[in-house]
Amino acid sequence: MTDVTRIQQLDLNLLKIFESIYQEQNMSRTAEALHITPSAVSHALKRLRDYLGDPLFQRSNNRMLPTPACQRMAPQIIDNLTRLRQILQHWGEFQALTSQHHFRLGIHYAFEPFILPKLAKKLAEFAPNTTFASVKVDRENLTRELGAGRVDMAFDVALPIKPPVLHSKLFDDEFCVLMRKGHPIENNLTLQTYFVAKHIGVSNRPSGAAAEDILFQQQGLSRQISFRCQNYYAAKTMLVESDLLLTVPYLLGQELMGSVGQADGLSQAAMPVHLTNIETHLYWHKNTEDDEALSWFRQMLVSLF
Repeated sequence: MTDVTRIQQLDLNLLKIFESIYQEQNMSRTAEALHITPSAVSHALKRLRDYLGDPLFQRSNNRMLPTPACQRMAPQIIDNLTRLRQILQHWGEFQALTSQHHFRLGIHYAFEPFILPKLAKKLAEFAPNTTFASVKVDRENLTRELGAGRVDMAFDVALPIKPPVLHSKLFDDEFCVLMRKGHPIENNLTLQTYFVAKHIGVSNRPSGAAAEDILFQQQGLSRQISFRCQNYYAAKTMLVESDLLLTVPYLLGQELMGSVGQADGLSQAAMPVHLTNIETHLYWHKNTEDDEALSWFRQMLVSLF
């Protein structure tokens, strides 16, 4: 059994050597990678074996193969070392061109197609060594996720959020209607024909009205939702083969249409009824307000619009 007291006294530098041996599976390559002598690697491994009470690695020809216990625990140890390095990046001056910071943005999947390509291009140009993850965040848990640092910031529609979460409006967007080319009302989309037609509703929630339907309800209006799906790209495919209508924010509509316009057999039309524009905000926690890396990332996101 592992001695808990000894583990608490463990020299964390040994874990860096452990990580390298696990990845390189070779003592000499580990020494080269860490710029230390092979004897230093051997000594460190012996100390770590004594601490953990396990051989950790067994020599097979020129390879150091992990024991079953090592194979089971190593991924968790390496993952936590990676997280620790990411946390430590928050200290010191942020240099975009050389930083290896990992950014995490909470974002609804519908925003990804017209935000992530632009963001990837910007990061490749100004911070080529950084990495990025798009993360799903439930609105109910947004404050908790930002406060715990599980996401650095988040894109979402205007929400009733209070400090310590801060936010800034990025843009607002009007709604439009997508339909197939040759749709019977392609050139005759009126208030009457819109509400007589059948529609596709898109939401990744199991129930509840979509954003545009809430706005309709505020005006005492309702439309016929014949199909409800979770993904706008699935809805787009359904449009081409049916007389259904799809109501979406304009920017998303442009993305679904394709860069050339009227692609994939679709046509785009203005809404026949006024709906309040849908606002998109950027949210972040007050604790990260002065963090150099995250301040830079916020500015990068704002510059996309």
